[in-house]
Amino acid sequence: MKKIRVEASTCYDILIKNGLLGESGRLIREISKGNTAVIVSDSNVFPIYGGILEKSLRKENFKVLSFVFEAGEESKNTNTLVALWEFLAENHITRSDILIALGGGVTGDLTGFAAATFLRGIKYINIPTTLLSMTDSSVGGKTAVDLKNGKNLAGAFYQPCLVIIDPDTLSTLPRNIFNDGMAEVIKYGMINRPGLLVKLQGEYDINEIIEISVTAKRDIVAVDERDTGVRQLLNFGHTPAHGIEMLSEFTISHGSAVAIGMVMMTKAAIKEGLCEEEALPKLTELLTSFSLPTAAVFSPEEITDIALSDKKRAGNEITLVIPEKAGSCILKKLPVTELCAFLSEGF
Repeated sequence: MKKIRVEASTCYDILIKNGLLGESGRLIREISKGNTAVIVSDSNVFPIYGGILEKSLRKENFKVLSFVFEAGEESKNTNTLVALWEFLAENHITRSDILIALGGGVTGDLTGFAAATFLRGIKYINIPTTLLSMTDSSVGGKTAVDLKNGKNLAGAFYQPCLVIIDPDTLSTLPRNIFNDGMAEVIKYGMINRPGLLVKLQGEYDINEIIEISVTAKRDIVAVDERDTGVRQLLNFGHTPAHGIEMLSEFTISHGSAVAIGMVMMTKAAIKEGLCEEEALPKLTELLTSFSLPTAAVFSPEEITDIALSDKKRAGNEITLVIPEKAGSCILKKLPVTELCAFLSEGF
């Protein structure tokens, strides 16, 4: 079993091992003395893996409850959050009990925010079942729900007390959802892990790819947990991506939107003389190899309108992640009045 330690306001381990889901009850009991474990999952994941987790928890004498919501980004909203709060209250969940997010990024974000706010904070554990959540959203303590005017606008920084990654759960992912996660993996390579880009060009071990990605994020979170500096590098491609997702009414997935966003930012950076030209073909060839899109589908004006509600905006400026070359990105503040013109250069 691979163990990666995260040193943040709450220190915790990320465990990676095939078949680990069936051992999760024992691992959770080691850090929780509570009576009740609440599994939070969606309508796609719970029928496949919920039973395995329930059995493992009951073996450790947990009382097990399950809150299952309709799968999809559309459920990551205040209505689902309130329904979860009410479920916890109705079942008399206490601070000694524990929430367990079983699923992808939507499940982890929702569960984490509920844990951060119910009874002013109870423990939660992430068990990600998608590549995107394994390599990105399950680590680092960003929790949130979406509002009508933007993604992740209501949330909190709240670290899990354990992350359990079982790569075997990837076997049931549709190929397009697996590829979706690869967009975030490629992002790590573009930010500061050029060796990862090389690995992805040939045969690769998915467990190693997960480990490299998690370590890359762990290292950044350790320096900037609250997202006020270097952690913003993890948003490469995300400023246009969040706009693309919302404009498509989430018919364009997060990974696909990030892929498009990374290409847009790279094209714009090259035109501004900020990035080596070789970065673009390296990026697009990798994205294409995982059947990810590279062309923008909405106008820069439409994307800018949504981006101006983005969390990365501060007053009259917005912080953009700009590639200098494949494997190196920097942060650059831009007046919001210049954002549309900059994004236009990415088309």
